[in-house]
Amino acid sequence: MAVKILYTAMAVLVAVIALIVGLEVFSSYPNEATVYNTEAPVQSVKSIIVHASAKKTWTIMSEVNQWETWESDNKSPVLKGAFKSGNSFTWKSNGLTILSTIKVAEPYSQIAWSGPAFGCFAIHTWTFTPLPNGNTRVDVRESMEGWLVSLMTHKFQTGLDASLNKWLSSLKSRAEE
Repeated sequence: MAVKILYTAMAVLVAVIALIVGLEVFSSYPNEATVYNTEAPVQSVKSIIVHASAKKTWTIMSEVNQWETWESDNKSPVLKGAFKSGNSFTWKSNGLTILSTIKVAEPYSQIAWSGPAFGCFAIHTWTFTPLPNGNTRVDVRESMEGWLVSLMTHKFQTGLDASLNKWLSSLKSRAEE
């Protein structure tokens, strides 16, 4: 009897693993995406006013390899080469290892990147708008889609909202130093 239960459990485990592998292998994500996906199941839009120039704020965001020094949720960021459209970087966020490709790198104005992680695909866009008083309005939009995101929409939405709020707050603190 114990052997039968063990074999059944192993068969179920193999089936679950095969399903997950199949979902990941056969998922297709929009490689050329540069615009926030308004159809994605998880979306977030946040903004903050930073008491620093757009140049300074944009520069902090474009220095990917330094992210971990001012935003502790972004682990092990590595950008090889210049911060420009077409280059990629790796990083970890909320337990996911992410390979992101820079899609837009307009100095002091806009940044966009996208990339897949296990079971999901995200598009980030950051806009830096200079204000008349020398401050900068930073707007960030992110959309997430994929089979894992669809299964755990509430968890991903809650995590994304908290992450972007923390990221903006950390960026503000760093830029205002």
